[in-house]
Amino acid sequence: MVTAGIDFGAKNTKAIILKDGEIIGKGSALTGFDQEKAVEGSLAKAVDAAGISREDIEKIGGTGSGSNSIKMAGILINDIKAMGKGAHYFFPNARTVVDVGAEDGRAAKLDEKGNPVDFAINEKCAAGAGAFIEAMARALSMTVEEMGPLALKSEKKIPMNAQCVIFAESEVVGLIHAKTNETDISKAVHDAMAGRIVSMIRQVGVHEDVVMSGGVARNPGLLELMKKELHVKNLFIPDEPEFGAAVGAAVVAAELGKES
Repeated sequence: MVTAGIDFGAKNTKAIILKDGEIIGKGSALTGFDQEKAVEGSLAKAVDAAGISREDIEKIGGTGSGSNSIKMAGILINDIKAMGKGAHYFFPNARTVVDVGAEDGRAAKLDEKGNPVDFAINEKCAAGAGAFIEAMARALSMTVEEMGPLALKSEKKIPMNAQCVIFAESEVVGLIHAKTNETDISKAVHDAMAGRIVSMIRQVGVHEDVVMSGGVARNPGLLELMKKELHVKNLFIPDEPEFGAAVGAAVVAAELGKES
């Protein structure tokens, strides 16, 4: 069976093609203002990468913050279920998953089949999402990719407001004016972010292997600080973590296809 999963995110729209349980193609497009173009563009890239035709796709599952814009989807899957099924696909032993994207974050406790049995969602501004670090990077006149490694070079603990991006950005500007080393500022930003995410994870409990998906999972500084906060040796990350929910949507579409 060939299925597709499309994750309509605030920043990027991602698509996955699954054939008999194997990922054969993936594609991504900037979400932007033209929602239909983003959906069509990501799926077209995934279909091209898979070397199949659009007509070969038997079922399409949609998920994400703008999932209602995925008109072609035969089924819409809520974000929590999609990220759970995605985590289970890559790491079957996982019982805790956290997904952090550009503008939101969520954590879930899973059963042995990857179904969520409890969940928590970050709803306070963008302090627990990728936009938080992006805003701080702009204040420091550097890229997000530069900030993560910088955070690993500092041992200092500088408290920072983790509830609101606006307040935190003012604090960063204040630290810059006080001539605080940029490595220490980056560490403070990542400490605040890690604290928000770990707090969310603890609401559902840390159970066995912890999987992290979403684009923020590419940040090495954040991952190291989260491991320290959670007291775990490893966080399990898919090769391309931003596609986690799209994979989950394709998995659910395949499961439903087998039932029908």
